[in-house]
Amino acid sequence: MDLNFTRSFFPGLESPWIFMDNAGGSQICRTVTERMFDFYRSSHVQLGASYGPSVIATERVAESQRWMAEYINASDPCEVIMGSSTSLLLRMLASNLGRVLPKGSEIIVTNCDHEANIGCWRELENSGMIIKPWKINPETFKLELPELERLLTRQTRLVAFTHSSNILGTINPIADITRLAHTHGAMVCVDGVAYAPHKPVDVALWNVDFYVFSFYKTYGPHYAMLYGKKQILDNLPGNNHYFIGKDQSPYKFQPGNVNFEFAWGMCGLRDYYNALFEFHFPGDNASDFRYRLNKVSVLISNHEHLLGNTLLAFLATKPRVRIIGQPTATETRVPTISFIVNDTDSESVVLKMDKEMIGIRFGDFYAKHLVRDLGIERYNGVVRISMVHYNTIEEVDKLILALDRII
Repeated sequence: MDLNFTRSFFPGLESPWIFMDNAGGSQICRTVTERMFDFYRSSHVQLGASYGPSVIATERVAESQRWMAEYINASDPCEVIMGSSTSLLLRMLASNLGRVLPKGSEIIVTNCDHEANIGCWRELENSGMIIKPWKINPETFKLELPELERLLTRQTRLVAFTHSSNILGTINPIADITRLAHTHGAMVCVDGVAYAPHKPVDVALWNVDFYVFSFYKTYGPHYAMLYGKKQILDNLPGNNHYFIGKDQSPYKFQPGNVNFEFAWGMCGLRDYYNALFEFHFPGDNASDFRYRLNKVSVLISNHEHLLGNTLLAFLATKPRVRIIGQPTATETRVPTISFIVNDTDSESVVLKMDKEMIGIRFGDFYAKHLVRDLGIERYNGVVRISMVHYNTIEEVDKLILALDRII
């Protein structure tokens, strides 16, 4: 990867700070903000009218819907629901499923998810649902399929799990989990927030029923999307006005309007990936976007493995450090790296890094069940360093020099 070319798309990287809190929120891509400003300038009107600017605005939002579907490899744009946050979209989904699932239905949730994909389901206990916890193996930091199979019964209606933990960095075997759940007649709901910034999303390949992630973690604005299979969404009641038909997805799940300029801005992510492809593969004239995305993603993965392994190798030399997650960067790990330091409050490490102008973070990151079950609450959570493809090996070297003095 040519990092100079790549970083030129992120104006925020001109800052003297090194940004390694990307799992909390990435830098926004220039091509995204350009499209947002273009919408403000030329089509900042309500949709659905007959006059020219409204026609343009309507088509732009429709195009963004089509692009989102292509981006995640959904079969139909109506399977993409846009909203303000992952947490809100999951609560919307839970409220709808809670109205149609019979009492006594079982819902399996993990102990390694962000609370967004746990709390909304646990609240359905008040509606007569049975919630069953699926816990990671604390030695391997993995969700294990035999344990899930033990939990599944004929009453199981949903398995909610994270594609990649926002603390552990572990990538869970989404296709295998989905296949097992479907064998027992259960749907799956996958939180992809910590995965989507690093690798392509392919809902068709994985055959998931629901998949959700936030755009502000994937180089866009503070916005989010939820994918749902059309045949399932068509049979849910929705949240909009009573006269909005059951077949009007995604509108029936979007009271009021979507954010027009954010939606149009996300088409700028397509511009970005196309630019990366054309720069790095000048002799390849393929026009299919999914092909281009997959080619670029190989470059991204290779670079991120280098970043992750460099940091993990350093941390392994520190006897007081315990890595919370797999100790090497592989295909089953993203470069979100967490650790604790013996007899040290995690906040103190982060505050010292602030003085080095390196932005990292500490805490439980709303994965409170995981931090509790791993017995690390007394450390005030973990120190988390989360990198993405625009980070450089030089930045990692500066991070290591600073950490070497601190831990």
